[in-house]
Amino acid sequence: MIRRRKSLWQKIKENRAAQTISSILLPVLFGVLIIVLWQGQILHKFFNTDTNTLPLPSRICHIILDNIPAFSQNALYTIIVAVAGLLIGSIIGYLIAVFAATFQKWGKGGLTIVGAFNAIPIVALAPVMTNWTKDISSDPNIRSMFAKTFVVMIVCIASMSINAYRGLTELKPFAVDLMSSYAAKKSTVFFKLRLPNSVPYIFTALRVSVPISIISAVVSEYFAEYIVGVGREIRENIVLGQYPTAWAYIVVACLIGLLMYGVLMLVESIVLKKRRIK
Repeated sequence: MIRRRKSLWQKIKENRAAQTISSILLPVLFGVLIIVLWQGQILHKFFNTDTNTLPLPSRICHIILDNIPAFSQNALYTIIVAVAGLLIGSIIGYLIAVFAATFQKWGKGGLTIVGAFNAIPIVALAPVMTNWTKDISSDPNIRSMFAKTFVVMIVCIASMSINAYRGLTELKPFAVDLMSSYAAKKSTVFFKLRLPNSVPYIFTALRVSVPISIISAVVSEYFAEYIVGVGREIRENIVLGQYPTAWAYIVVACLIGLLMYGVLMLVESIVLKKRRIK
């Protein structure tokens, strides 16, 4: 039998190291291309706009570097809201998934209701939460933080509950039969089988929830009482016609999202690597 030699392109496609490099390099090159076109004002000609409405990347960088304390403070408020809402929503979502997996007769109906939360627009949910939390405290800062955290929490619940439910119920048949043959208790089955099986699904849910948590936090800050956060600064600067500053805060919001997603990927690689080794 004559074996045909693999082409260079086939070897690159089958090489894991090359795949990893290409998955990082190609998006970076695409981003560099966009920035070059943006800085060269080619995008301005394409979209028929000016450098005030769409400021140059160099100007945006200068604004951020000249106002680092203000940008850092507002970014910190947004990160606190996003992380707090993400953690609380993920924990509640996982508990709902556990309940649904344990009592499947009622649990599936509950998951349908939770899944409906994804259909609620954030721009409608944020002002409602702002009104609901007016009696929590006399301090507008505390009320504002509660309202924004609740918005992020509600948005993150659905993703976690649905994905975690799959991880808790989609088990290998022989594993379930083996546990049954040992007359294992429900608690043993949960901690030894269901919980470990749900770990990859938890990270799948977090991959969806992390970007959504940033978007929810930024949008909820539009309607918050207390004038802090990246989202509120974007709104205020657009109202005042300060588009370069607004774009600077948009860039900061993107950087926050990339930072949180990068941390998630790092944690996922560590946890799942240890899990595979075991």
